[in-house]
Amino acid sequence: MSITFGIEKALAELREGDGDSALVRTTTMTHIVWAPEEWLAAAMKTLSGLSERHPSRTIVLVPEPSAPDGVESEVRLESFVLGSLGREVCSEVIVLRLGGDRIKAAASLVLPLLRPNLPVFIRWRGRPPFGSDELDSLADVVDRLVVDSSEWPDLPDAYRELARYFDRTSVSDIAWGRTERWRLALADAWPGIADLTELFVRGPLADALLLTGWLRSRLDRSVCLRHEEAPSTEAVAVDGAEISPPESAELETPSELLSRELDRLARDGLYEQATQASLEA
Repeated sequence: MSITFGIEKALAELREGDGDSALVRTTTMTHIVWAPEEWLAAAMKTLSGLSERHPSRTIVLVPEPSAPDGVESEVRLESFVLGSLGREVCSEVIVLRLGGDRIKAAASLVLPLLRPNLPVFIRWRGRPPFGSDELDSLADVVDRLVVDSSEWPDLPDAYRELARYFDRTSVSDIAWGRTERWRLALADAWPGIADLTELFVRGPLADALLLTGWLRSRLDRSVCLRHEEAPSTEAVAVDGAEISPPESAELETPSELLSRELDRLARDGLYEQATQASLEA
């Protein structure tokens, strides 16, 4: 029995075993998650907040490089009340643990499980292994690669490797999404900040780099970054003058941030330009 056949059979049995004919099976996309063991708990917590926004077939890939070659699978259904339908609906969760060399064959395992004629997203937890078989093959399968560069230890250098994928698939960065309220605040301060020379950011390095890259790309000139690390962006200043975020802007949860990226299909040219400009000295 093939892995794909076994998974589809197990899902069918779960649906039949539920015994509730009112349960609606609905899928708006295939959502792949690459989650090494150290990221798995956080990934599953984020996914739990997505169901009502994005009913999907979710495929969680857990690489286990030190395990023997092979694949272990687990399937389950998650049900919830979808307000727009007023009915209980279900989405599917497939967890594949990839042992040893099967990590490199991730795309071949995923392809038969994709829902036809629906968009395919992958959320890559941690730093992607740029240039690896597993990333390259999956990048050719998905419509959008979603990362959070604040999870990476080697910024800004890693942005140079990420930029090589911009012509390969659409790319989203949750760190970029987190900067939106600060970009709006900086835009509101225009044109008074048109001559700025230095941006100060107290927050994650990724957010600071992308904000600075955005300003460089818009102004088409150098802007220096002064950075202090913090868990979230707490303060932004232009040449020593503090910028306040819009009062109505509240911090979004990880599920809300990811949900926003799953609503996008086209490339984000502004993000791509900001990422590349963040590499400038």
